[in-house]
This record gives sequence, structure tokens and C-alpha cells, in this order.
Amino acid sequence: MTLIAVIDDDPDILEACSLILASKGFKVITANNPSDGYKIVIENSPDLIILDVMMDEQDDGFFLAQKFRREKIKTPILMFSSVSQTTGMEYGKSDLVPVDEFVEKPVSPKELLEKVEKLLALYTEDKNVSA
Repeated sequence: MTLIAVIDDDPDILEACSLILASKGFKVITANNPSDGYKIVIENSPDLIILDVMMDEQDDGFFLAQKFRREKIKTPILMFSSVSQTTGMEYGKSDLVPVDEFVEKPVSPKELLEKVEKLLALYTEDKNVSA
């Protein structure tokens, strides 16, 4: 079963994502802060990380994504944000923003599932090519 970690400080987002993803057969683990988010990723090695850019601090999500990449965690990261529109930042373009995809909040269930399935397919493809 595919395991997805959702890290967001908004309990409504955690619940909605969990319900949407579980309805499609994904197993979901959640954390509501960067510290617990880091812990669940290290302990569970999820297949995908969904991470909010703004939690306790405005840039917690960026710092957590950077920490994962510094520690050679290659799990794909989908970041919830409105920052890409506000700042013009694009994913995959720098070490500053080491995520695979942004999705703007609010996200529709359909868009969330499309992005998740796309990233999981790419990740699975990359793992098979590397093997």
C-alpha cells in the first residue's frame, strides 16, 4: 500500500487530505508541525510527502524540504502554497525550493489526486530506471 505523509498545521487540511487520499486506497500519516513531520518521514519512509509551506513560521515548509534533501531523502515532495504565485518561485529550479511540485491552496480533490498520482508514477518510474 502506498504511504503518504501530510504535514500541515491546519487540522481541516489534514483531515480533508486524509479522507480524499484514503478514499483512493492510500495509507496516510499526518503531522501538524515541522518537528513531528520530520519524525514521521524518518520513521515511516513514505512514498510521497505533502508539505505546507507556511506553518509555525512563514517558511517552515521550505526549511523542512531543504532538510530532507540535505539528508538525501529523495521522496517526492508536493508543496501546498500560494507562495509560487506571490513570489514567482518555481519548483525544481533551485536548492532553495527543493520540491517536485507546487499546488495552490485551496486545492480541489481532483487536482490533489492528479498531482499525487503524477508524482507517484514519476517516482516509481525513476526507481525502476535506477534499479
